[in-house]
Amino acid sequence: MPEIADEDLVFLDDAAPGAGPLEEEEDPGSRWTMLIVDDEPEVHSITKLVLSDFVYKGRKARFLSAHSAAEARRILARESDIALILLDVVMETEDAGLRLVHHIREELQNRNVRIILRTGQPGQAPERAVILDYDINDYKAKTQLTAQQLFTTTVAALRSYEDIVAIDANRRGLEKIIEASSSLFRARSMKLFAAGVLTQLSGLLGVGPDAILCMQRGSAGGAGGQGSCNPAFSGDNGNGSSGDGLYVLAGSGRYEDLINEPAAGHVDASVLAAVTACLEERAHLYAGDHCTLYIRTPNDRETVVYLRSNRPLSDLDRKLIEVFCGKISVGFDNLHHYEQLYRAQQGTLAALADLAERGRGALGMDGLAVEAVEAVEDGRFSRSLRIAAITERIARRLHADGLFPESLDDSTLEIIGLAAILHDIGNAAVNPEILSKPGPLDPAERSAMQAHTVAGATLLNQASHLADGPTHLHLGAAVARWHHENWDGTGYPDGRTGAAIPLCARIVAVADAYDAMTRDRPYRKALSREDAVAEIRRLAGLRFDPAVVDAFLAVLPDINRMGPATR
Repeated sequence: MPEIADEDLVFLDDAAPGAGPLEEEEDPGSRWTMLIVDDEPEVHSITKLVLSDFVYKGRKARFLSAHSAAEARRILARESDIALILLDVVMETEDAGLRLVHHIREELQNRNVRIILRTGQPGQAPERAVILDYDINDYKAKTQLTAQQLFTTTVAALRSYEDIVAIDANRRGLEKIIEASSSLFRARSMKLFAAGVLTQLSGLLGVGPDAILCMQRGSAGGAGGQGSCNPAFSGDNGNGSSGDGLYVLAGSGRYEDLINEPAAGHVDASVLAAVTACLEERAHLYAGDHCTLYIRTPNDRETVVYLRSNRPLSDLDRKLIEVFCGKISVGFDNLHHYEQLYRAQQGTLAALADLAERGRGALGMDGLAVEAVEAVEDGRFSRSLRIAAITERIARRLHADGLFPESLDDSTLEIIGLAAILHDIGNAAVNPEILSKPGPLDPAERSAMQAHTVAGATLLNQASHLADGPTHLHLGAAVARWHHENWDGTGYPDGRTGAAIPLCARIVAVADAYDAMTRDRPYRKALSREDAVAEIRRLAGLRFDPAVVDAFLAVLPDINRMGPATR
């Protein structure tokens, strides 16, 4: 057997006759990649000559050559799309080809590539034993393999390869859909859910993340209230022909800055036209370089995903898209209902907290209900929502920084804002004259005022018994009791210090203090934002947890954009 120099071991053969220079310019994926493994150069030449004009399903052949099993291993390590291997048995050793088969199937775990064993010495590798003992797809003696037989064998192998690849891709696609659906349905905000849909579609189809845009009918101003999630679906079924009523719900890459923006005037005219056409047709539409996916929920809310691709989508891609869109359509409805319930709960708690702050507990249940309705109608509870929003931002920053993972899991992040609303619920038990007194409190009044922490915790602990598992009521009880504790142990009611104070209470302490400092109180005028921040910095390590103060400072620009409370 001839010795092959190292630098000659791996090479891509010249173009087939008549192909000209085009082969180098073509995308390798547009051809069937075939690997010839044989230690006889003549076999390589004859094989390529016989198959020089080979075409199957519009794709020509791309040949790779290896003159030993060792060389073939190196090619297989770097090439992932080899469809067919024409393999000799006897090369550097008498069983080199058979050992290569074992390497491909067992070590590389490549079950897709079709292997046709060709041998010039059938007696050394009996056909029946080889077929039974090795995972090969055909066995041919070189003396029997005519040009027509080689063509027929190659077509049969490629047809089998194509079917296996399609089945494997379908299986992996369905696995991705199941995994994506599971992860998406854990989302608790429309923004995260929609962004997750884009990410999963990108991974499912193998396209770039900056080529995806998601839009839906509705008004970008549909969400109200601090700390709320993305706008709710409007369910608008107008014509939308000019892009009116469309806004960007989620985007990635070059579309990321358009989130919550109206589509008209912000999105390319061609993209907007494609989305509008999809809404009018109420069906998925596929073009050569993009597709628009129509997602209609059981409650008739409409969403369109615009997806740009650098390749036409296959039939399998389209089937997977349809399965995926069908699976996640109900998720949009669920998130819409969740957000509406969350906002209703948020508004109710804020109204009650506002009444408690003004000491209206003596009104009785009827009076409390009337005041609650009036508070909702005129927006007087915005201070409670502002503290909730500040609390959420601080908590999520701590979570993003990897701090306190044992206390800030996903479920806690979802309810900590609601718990913060209830921090002063115990004020309902305090005489309103004490809460509104313009001057200093005497010792008896101060004691009565401080008792609101225990009163609030008692009330929420009693209410929490109606629910199984941790809820905002359980968390709110801890916040209500300990949000006036100080890091150095000088607070009330229990004189706790440092980490003995629950993290949720330490976060609300900073949020409540900043809000209180920046609004007028009965006994003093509001401080400027700068002075309030300076005071919080000064009290880090004394009144406040230093780590919480750092997180507060990090999200301060977002907090200041919310503006001051209305009262």
